Amino acid sequence: MNNKRLDSIRIFVQEMIGSLDSEIQRQEACVQLSGVSNTASLLAKRRDQNQEIAAICGLLHDYYRFNTGIIEFPGVNSAETVRPILREMKAFTTEEQVTILRAIFYRDYRDRIHGPLDEIIKDAYVLHLYFQNPGCIMQQQDADRLQKVFRELGIPGDCIVEKSNQEEIIYSNLDKRMRMAEIAEDLGRANIIGLPGDQRYREICKYWPDRAIYQVLQNSWCAAFVYHCCFEAGFLMPIRYPNGKYRLAGVGALLEWAHLPETGFFHIDKHNGFTPQRGDIVIYEKLLSNDSHDHTGIVLACNDNEILVAEGNRDNQNYSSVFYRDRWHCILGYIRINNNYEYQFNDTYNPIL
Repeated sequence: MNNKRLDSIRIFVQEMIGSLDSEIQRQEACVQLSGVSNTASLLAKRRDQNQEIAAICGLLHDYYRFNTGIIEFPGVNSAETVRPILREMKAFTTEEQVTILRAIFYRDYRDRIHGPLDEIIKDAYVLHLYFQNPGCIMQQQDADRLQKVFRELGIPGDCIVEKSNQEEIIYSNLDKRMRMAEIAEDLGRANIIGLPGDQRYREICKYWPDRAIYQVLQNSWCAAFVYHCCFEAGFLMPIRYPNGKYRLAGVGALLEWAHLPETGFFHIDKHNGFTPQRGDIVIYEKLLSNDSHDHTGIVLACNDNEILVAEGNRDNQNYSSVFYRDRWHCILGYIRINNNYEYQFNDTYNPIL
């Protein structure tokens, strides 16, 4: 097996691990990423698949979580994070890049069956979890997968399955939009400065693992502010909606997502009786430039002539604020997220290269 590309990925991953704050974090990342990589290579050998590509997928499968500390959507966000890096390395064919990214992406979809390499990464992940902690409690989908691999490899063993609660669970009627508005208002009134020295600004940027993210978002973090408020309120979404043109740190991505058939959250003021409410996301049209959908914020209140908004990066001046804007000036429309919205993706992942 030619290890040149694999060694390059190892160096890349080690650089990320070396940047982590604590020895415990570094050790955990090293053990898991290397462990899944080695297990994936073993399974690839067993199933007559490409060991090098399997090992690379294993090294990258949880890159985002260790790099950012954010546990949600680890495979989906890892695929998006390493996508431009694989492209810039110029070491992989287009087909290989797609294969690697899909295997990383589908790690989060272990209740479904995908391609041979995708299944290797899922199986390697649950095998590694088990051997690191044989007494761990697994979800039924992972336990079933583990037992199947045990039979394949001729390994005796069993695992503890998480008990399902058959009782009906009654959830509180949590209004996430109201919570989002509260968060946005608090952050807006805090007059956050868009510089890395401001801890609150670093919190807004933490989802985006690009090395130059503070330069990328400088004077352009209105959508990142909205994404952060959504996430903190419980509207959980990956950093790019799969197959979308843009990351959700951009206004275009919010607009694109709101127009999806499975969402349909975009509304125009006065159309079909719609009136802006607290917790809606406002999308401006050529407010600060000649570009369409060039700015965004979160509505806190509305009257006949004005909307009270919380914005990160007010007027591209690099600070957050709460203030009134003309309700009828340079507004494209509004996004109203259903309070029961949960991210789901059932299509085929086609990474943008």
